[in-house]
Amino acid sequence: MIVRFHIDPMEQTLYEYSVTYEGESLYADVGLGSIEECIVAATEGLDQEAVAAEIAYKGVISGTYALASLALMSAQIADHALQTTLAIEEVSD
Repeated sequence: MIVRFHIDPMEQTLYEYSVTYEGESLYADVGLGSIEECIVAATEGLDQEAVAAEIAYKGVISGTYALASLALMSAQIADHALQTTLAIEEVSD
């Protein structure tokens, strides 16, 4: 199963995430300190059925990653999600 991590800013330095599968909410958390923390926390909550996750920051999907990649490269994946969203927002304005 491939889940989706929805990550959004809450306040200046806080973020929230939810994990969904086929549009159904599985679990969520609020008040984390970074996009990377959201990715790590969301990954830790996954069960054995999950093999990969799509990362969506502020509604923009930046990629689909195998669980091993999420664990090993969470900082790079978080940065990629941020940069992808910023690039899309820049062209949309």
